[in-house]
Amino acid sequence: MRFAICNETFLDWPWERALELTSECGYTGWEIAPFTMAARAGAISPQRRKELAGQISRAGIEVVGLHWLLAKTEGFHLTTVDQAIRKRTADYIAELARLCRDLGGSIMVLGSPLQRNFPAEMTHDQAADNALWVIEQVLPTLVDQKVTIALEPLGPSEGNFLNFAADAVKLIERLNSPWFQLHLDVKAMSSEGTLVPDIIRANTKHMVHFHANDPNRRGPGMGDMDFVPIFKALKDIKYDGWISVEVFDYEPGVERLARESMQNMRAALKKLAAH
Repeated sequence: MRFAICNETFLDWPWERALELTSECGYTGWEIAPFTMAARAGAISPQRRKELAGQISRAGIEVVGLHWLLAKTEGFHLTTVDQAIRKRTADYIAELARLCRDLGGSIMVLGSPLQRNFPAEMTHDQAADNALWVIEQVLPTLVDQKVTIALEPLGPSEGNFLNFAADAVKLIERLNSPWFQLHLDVKAMSSEGTLVPDIIRANTKHMVHFHANDPNRRGPGMGDMDFVPIFKALKDIKYDGWISVEVFDYEPGVERLARESMQNMRAALKKLAAH
């Protein structure tokens, strides 16, 4: 299994120090939040993209791709009835795809709940139609850049659009493109009312990326979620993508979050092997 960590975990650390700890802990990949580089993707020059990619590579770390695609931006929305905003959103996601490829990544996790929640007067089906329209506009760029959008279901505490993996799969199957697939996140899956390993097994066909975390918003193994059956499910389906640590509660401190997450995942794998 290949383990990565989301770069915003390191908060305002210099990238050199963050990459050093990443490698020291045993991660081999970085998943990057665009807002850690600039307010807008277009503000990152080709030269700067090359410099950042080189810095990461020299540290022995691979760029998995991007996530938090629309976080900390304004003027973008995935499900709005305003077609001009959706077109602007599609154009920006296309720019992010070019940024992702320039950095050496191939996956973009599309979550960003604030930019996709829909109002009470709109149905979920209408929201899905609008979101699909956006992705259709981006698809030629995804094909050209060889970047896959991994659509992320999120629990109701995050918003009202795509709360279940099955909802995301319906949208994915409507587009029917290898460049538009499924991302699964342990914290998000924990709200579905179905066992996480069962959700993993039910979505083998479309899953291309995976976030390891606990429902308590900390790293894997830092709460009550048992990762042994989760890793068993991933092994059973022969998942060969990245397992990327994403945390939201930074109270334990950066070093503890990074180190314990990896230690806990390795311990779970060791238990699984022993069984």
